[in-house]
Amino acid sequence: MKRLAILGAGGHGKVVADTAESCGWQCVEFFGDEWPARTMNGHWPISGNTASLLSRVGEFDGVIVAIGSNSVRRCKVEELETAGAQLVTLVHPSAVISPRAVIGTGSVVFAGVVVSVDARIGRGAILNTGCSVDHDCHLGSFTHISPGARLAGGVQVGDLSWVGIGASVKQSIRIGQEVVVGAGSVVVSDIADSLTVVGVPAKAL
Repeated sequence: MKRLAILGAGGHGKVVADTAESCGWQCVEFFGDEWPARTMNGHWPISGNTASLLSRVGEFDGVIVAIGSNSVRRCKVEELETAGAQLVTLVHPSAVISPRAVIGTGSVVFAGVVVSVDARIGRGAILNTGCSVDHDCHLGSFTHISPGARLAGGVQVGDLSWVGIGASVKQSIRIGQEVVVGAGSVVVSDIADSLTVVGVPAKAL
């Protein structure tokens, strides 16, 4: 029986668990720092906190971090790697991924996602429900592309950046590191590091 440990026992974690079961993982256990006050995350048991998982990584065939915050997710992945965890990548069966695309270790790709030819996705990324990443896009590590967001061809997104729900990014745009693109925004020009942009067209706050 294939056993998967998920670190992060919130709503995002439920979608990760549902995706994992669709991918054939037969036993899914959560770990979260709300434990022991919470012992279930929807249909799935919460078996311990971060420290518990770090002490038990050898019991699982795979481990994945299901935390929406890009910076926290990176820290947790690094802790797990140091402990020798076998990090996995999950791709929902309904996602359409070009055989010439690359998806980094520890990433999750949810239902309805499209990733086109020669796109490269870094480690620990979240490609959320129904987003699309077109040809030749390069996404850094620990990025999050929210549900329904659209990246046209040749877009570059730096490490730890977040593209909000329903946002659109014009072709060949460069988005820096630690950027937040607000929900529904339309990005038509490059964005420097560490900015939050919103609106149509998107402008820095």
